[in-house]
Amino acid sequence: MKNKGADRCLSHPPALINTTYFINRINNLFCKDMKNIPLSDIHCLEYPQSKQLFRIMRISIFLLFFSVFSLMAENSRSQNAIVSIHKVQVPLEDILTEIENQTDYLFLYTNGVDVEKTMSVKVKSQPVYQLLNSLLANLDITYQMEGNHIILSRKKVEENQLLPDKIKVTGTVKDVFGEGIIGASIVEQNTANGTITDVSGNFTLIVSKDAVIKISYIGYIPLEVKAVEGKPLDIVLQEDTKTLDEVVVIGYGTQRKGDITSSVASVKSENFSKGAVKDVGQLIQGKVAGLAITNPSGDPTAGTQIKLRGTNTIGGANTDPLVLIDGVPGALNTVAPEDVESVDVLKDGSAAAIYGTRGTNGVILITTKQAKGTQINSVEYNGYISTSKIVKKLNMLSADEFRAMYPDEDHGFNTDWLEEITRTPVTHVHNLSLQGGNSTTSYIANLNYKSGQGIMLKSGIESFQGRIEVLHRMFDGKLQLKFGMIGRKNQFSSTSSSGSFNGYAYRQAILRNPTDPVKNEDGSWYENLNKFEYENPVARLEESEGNVKNTEMRYLGNIIYNPFQDLKLTAMMSYVRSNRNHGYSESLEHISALRDGYDGWSSVGANTRMEKLLELTALYSKSVKNHKFSVLGGYSYNETDYEDMYFANYGFQDNYFGGWHNIGIGSALKLGKADASSSKSTTNLIGFFGRATYSFLDRYLLMASLRYEGASQLWGTDNEWGLFPSVSVGWRITQEAFMEGQNLFDDLKLRVGYGVTGSQPANPFLGIAMLKYDKYAYVDGNWVQTIAPASNANPDLKWEEKRETNIGLDFTMLKGRLSGTIDFYSRDVEGLIYNYTVPTPPNFYPTTTANGGKMQNRGVEVLVNVIPFITKDFEWNTTFTFSKNSNELKSLDGSVFKTDYDYFDTGWLAEPVKTSSHRVQVGEKIGNFWGFKIVDIDEKGKWIYEDKDGNSVPYDEFSRAPEEKKVIGNGLPQIYAGWNNYIRYKNFDLSISMRGAFDFDIINEARMYFENPKNSRLENRLKSVNDKIFGKTMLSKEVDPEFNSYYVEKGDYWKIDNITLGYTLKNVGRYVKSIRLYCSVLNALTITGYKGVDPEVSTSGLNPGYDSRDQYPSIRSFTFGVGFKF
Repeated sequence: MKNKGADRCLSHPPALINTTYFINRINNLFCKDMKNIPLSDIHCLEYPQSKQLFRIMRISIFLLFFSVFSLMAENSRSQNAIVSIHKVQVPLEDILTEIENQTDYLFLYTNGVDVEKTMSVKVKSQPVYQLLNSLLANLDITYQMEGNHIILSRKKVEENQLLPDKIKVTGTVKDVFGEGIIGASIVEQNTANGTITDVSGNFTLIVSKDAVIKISYIGYIPLEVKAVEGKPLDIVLQEDTKTLDEVVVIGYGTQRKGDITSSVASVKSENFSKGAVKDVGQLIQGKVAGLAITNPSGDPTAGTQIKLRGTNTIGGANTDPLVLIDGVPGALNTVAPEDVESVDVLKDGSAAAIYGTRGTNGVILITTKQAKGTQINSVEYNGYISTSKIVKKLNMLSADEFRAMYPDEDHGFNTDWLEEITRTPVTHVHNLSLQGGNSTTSYIANLNYKSGQGIMLKSGIESFQGRIEVLHRMFDGKLQLKFGMIGRKNQFSSTSSSGSFNGYAYRQAILRNPTDPVKNEDGSWYENLNKFEYENPVARLEESEGNVKNTEMRYLGNIIYNPFQDLKLTAMMSYVRSNRNHGYSESLEHISALRDGYDGWSSVGANTRMEKLLELTALYSKSVKNHKFSVLGGYSYNETDYEDMYFANYGFQDNYFGGWHNIGIGSALKLGKADASSSKSTTNLIGFFGRATYSFLDRYLLMASLRYEGASQLWGTDNEWGLFPSVSVGWRITQEAFMEGQNLFDDLKLRVGYGVTGSQPANPFLGIAMLKYDKYAYVDGNWVQTIAPASNANPDLKWEEKRETNIGLDFTMLKGRLSGTIDFYSRDVEGLIYNYTVPTPPNFYPTTTANGGKMQNRGVEVLVNVIPFITKDFEWNTTFTFSKNSNELKSLDGSVFKTDYDYFDTGWLAEPVKTSSHRVQVGEKIGNFWGFKIVDIDEKGKWIYEDKDGNSVPYDEFSRAPEEKKVIGNGLPQIYAGWNNYIRYKNFDLSISMRGAFDFDIINEARMYFENPKNSRLENRLKSVNDKIFGKTMLSKEVDPEFNSYYVEKGDYWKIDNITLGYTLKNVGRYVKSIRLYCSVLNALTITGYKGVDPEVSTSGLNPGYDSRDQYPSIRSFTFGVGFKF
């Protein structure tokens, strides 16, 4: 009979019990917690006690998903299974093992079954049931066949055979939905006497009078009842929805969620976003409070952008969170999203400080899928096919509207230029995962292939990824050897040098006259060579050809040695080598040849990156009565080598023998006009680290860590090494005596943490003065390249230091129906690395890199999980996330170096405006827009400005001096929110993920250019070019395009990001465990007042919130997928 309660428990762990907890806690649960529950009564063949429960779990899962139809089919097939066995004077256990080896049967037997009894057997091609009947005929053993499982138990004792002090107890164990629980443990307290429930949840047990019976099952709260004779017990177990024992990955190890004292978030695979996701970032988008993941580009070669708790540097080397894949540095696209088991995020300083400088912006720990169990043999296939469309197109003038507005520019055609360079793309992805082995040796192999077309012509990606991992245990499990390898290769077409799709072609499609033809009558491309920056977008794509190939191989080796129970020694070694090769050519019919004289302009290049990592750790853990503690010590060495080369040439005679495949024959090389460059760099990072944890009564918790680290970038300074400490404490308030009587909180924990991390300079050797080649000089009849200073020496240069305090509260209420976390944090970064302007002389170089400024981030993060409904057939699980960050640059000056101004400008707006867009200024937020402020428009359609003194100034009187600019917006969202829902009805499931960003602004570059009516180049315009400004009048044709506040818009948005509807078929047949079918929509709906294409724009760097007119448009994808488990 199908166990609906356990089915739900295993299939949907966020609501009830986590699967990772289920598996990883088995050994501890069995070996430790079960010492007082004598489950030695429950036996499995040839497996030590520490692994018996896993066999039980496998049986339970099998039966949970067993339908009546398949049960009948399997029983019919199973009873016809035949065996051939010849054994003489061997224990019954050996015979049962041989049956398992020859069939699909698994045996489970209860306490009192004597499998050590010596027997002989000789049968040939005999059905299993006949063999069992003969074997057990003269024994006090009976059996029950359920599908592929045979449960052995002692024959019932007749009533009249009971001893005077014994009674027979019967009953049924059910879940809250009335479904019988299979395999629940029924044990007489303080004895080894026990049994398990059968397939219907029934049990019978002979116990002493006045005995107390303990009933337990994984995922349920144990229950004790008084034994009653003659009256069947009706026992209902409540599911244990607490997740305190869930295992969370932290730095250099794991920890129980209940013991966590830092700000750590964990997302398991069952909660990942489904559909056509680009990388691991999209799997957890909107699911971690404080982790902002944006996807500003629809280019299939682009990845997601991540930002955790604001901006923390203006010149340091580390700007993004550290990403580790199974402990090795990587990126969000290093492994296939389908191959990921979980993602854990270390958010605060106390959690990330053990990684030192690398963890200054937080740490994202990606754990790949692992082979688990004692007898492993599984295959899983997942695949999907998807297509996509542009979410929103700019509303440009049609051909008829354009010729009505510009009749002299009517060339007689009706061309939709965007339509000419787009297509309906098709993407398909296939992922195959293989797991096998036993308790000694296990492996997992994963293969992933993706062919993804972009919505733009000549855009897309083809990738192949593979991973294999082998784990071997020796010396009774004391020694574990693990070897892993990840290979990744992708390639894509290129319409720009060393890049992917050239966004300039998209811009040309938007601005081009819609009455122009694509080609001339003779079949050549229609071009207007007299117009500046006016190019046929179709010709740009078709007359360019390029290719980019990326390959990466990662080798990982782990040695884990447990000389005794409490000590674990680990050595991890990894080697990563990645290569990128690119080539690009423009034909003789390309606009660069026709207009600019660069005949067949071509380029080639390559780069190689190698990274070596060695980490040695020793972990000692011990529990003594109410005390638990651990001590970790380690050493880390990380080395990175990077090399690249680039060469460009032109002057080819034809399209056949030249180009990037034969780049040397171009005439520009002979004329000294070719371009060539190369570089090489090596960096290393050495660290010594330690961590200690302590727990008393599971109530008072402590964790402290220390990392001492040296970086090559600081070689030559007096501060090569830095010290990064952290400490955090936790108090489980609900464990206190004064909380015993309350029923509001299941668990309540207060956390306080403090940690220091840092960042080294991005460039090396800044502690010493360096030289470089400079201009040429004519010396003794020869032109000689001179040598000039490249930097000033600064031996006082040191690490940026980020000091972070975090106060958090974790709570669980209503028996797990309501849970969440609240975190308040304060980040102060001191010694910001900055290039200061210095006088020459006495300095040799006009700038010096030094420490000086201060930056501050303050914020709050909230995550709340609610289970509003949960019944046998229906379940709804919903999660809310909220985060708010406030950022401020406190200072740019240091103790030695001072700035001439308390600001610097950054960001750039392209032609014809050509001006900086952002200002970073002391006392202000990062991300401020810096431009002219518009307050009105006059009757002539000209701007009215607000000057530096707050006065209104007409267009013709405004000076437009730099000092008249103001802060006119900010591109960094201050608030992020998410709402994720999971709904299950029987075998149907529905996931809806929503997220939003608020309190920020966007520079709408498209409006800045395409709403300006002056249009001296007579290019296409937005239809809104005719709109009245502020509802008064149209903008005058005398007004030049410029960057002002009118083109800054509120960017607030709310997205229905992912909708996935799935259906799961369970136990489809003999070999197929399940089939899952699903369909999904990604980027389904955006609610916003923003007038541009998509308000989800880039938030990285110091110039966030800029919606470029060259940006690859955002897409909405539609996916159908299928998954098989064998």
